[in-house]
Amino acid sequence: MEGRLDSRRALEALRSGVPNRDAVRALGCGQAHVEKRFTEQLAEVEKISAPKGLLVSGGFGTGKSHLLEYLEHTALSQNCVCSRIAISKETPLYELGKLYRAAVDQAVVPGRTGLAIQEIAHMLRPGSGRYAEFYRWANSSESGLPQLFPATLFLHERLNNDPELVENVTAFWAGDRIATTRVKQGLQQAGAPKMFDVRPVPMRDLGLHRFVFASQLIRAAGFNGWVILIDEVELIGRYSPLQRGRSYAELARWMGQTDSGFRNVASTLAITDDFALAVLQEKSDRDVIGPKLRGKGTTEYATIADRAETGMRIIEREAVPLVPPDEGALARTYARLKEIHAKAYEWKPPELEQVQRSLQRPMRSYVRRWIAEWDLHRLYPEAGVEIEEKQLETSYDEDRDLEVAPEDDDE
Repeated sequence: MEGRLDSRRALEALRSGVPNRDAVRALGCGQAHVEKRFTEQLAEVEKISAPKGLLVSGGFGTGKSHLLEYLEHTALSQNCVCSRIAISKETPLYELGKLYRAAVDQAVVPGRTGLAIQEIAHMLRPGSGRYAEFYRWANSSESGLPQLFPATLFLHERLNNDPELVENVTAFWAGDRIATTRVKQGLQQAGAPKMFDVRPVPMRDLGLHRFVFASQLIRAAGFNGWVILIDEVELIGRYSPLQRGRSYAELARWMGQTDSGFRNVASTLAITDDFALAVLQEKSDRDVIGPKLRGKGTTEYATIADRAETGMRIIEREAVPLVPPDEGALARTYARLKEIHAKAYEWKPPELEQVQRSLQRPMRSYVRRWIAEWDLHRLYPEAGVEIEEKQLETSYDEDRDLEVAPEDDDE
């Protein structure tokens, strides 16, 4: 830790259970097996490949969010753009367009502090080899992109004398709408009215195209790749069966088990460790979701059903459990927290009576208990301290309020 202010920031984050840079720097990762797998992902991303995703599992308070914060800083140190997002009503796993917008809004660019896509676009160098490869790819059938995307790339390069249009283009890359008439006007200005066959793109398709395009845009700007960290995946257990099925299918995509078209994207997802039992088995998702989707009678839903079943198998068989803290890890964490508390408040924290270690007690429980006890001893040195703890249970009851209508309008 650098000083008193950093120590206080770390304590506040740990006290509230919301990890930040200072807390992660103070306590480290503690999950060497996950860190190794993540490092392998980053190596694959740098090779311009599509690495398999990583799914980690743990109970409430076991450090999933802390781990993702740590992985974010690791990714940034390895010259990767990183987006850390949480599944929510505004960011449903089954809605790729909304997930893209959240990923862009939360993206952190190494060495930059502005809006991510705008910063990345500013770093493009049309004369560079990376840009030339990107431009060739975007204009080829290999990319699978609608002509709207290479057309906007062309305008971004050629129409620097029209800053308003360039701003419209970068806003489109970041997830905003852009009128095809405006793009055609720009092509007319650039003397290339017939160079691209620009047509509206259905909103439901734009999310995937944007992820594919942005992943290579990031590479062209000089970064190794895009790391996407997705927290609180267990929220999908509260969706309706249809939306759970769509979510399982998207999970399979992020785990690299379907032909997503993503390159230079490394994804790590976090889910609760009781999800397979509580949702896949007790709600019978493993048996009913696939047939329910196929019952829609369309090729599209048959494909989603196949992918959903793949996603459910991944949750059951491939989730990497977080390792509970052993005596050594607890002792090191206790000593480090005592040092941080001492520096934060310029005092000498007393030794605390150690609570009985249990495999059911998450690391967060130990950490918050120690901090709370030292806080009370510091503020009320003459008073006795007694702390009561309650176990929080994860709910998988369906909640229709979490669902959103899909976007079907054309861009």
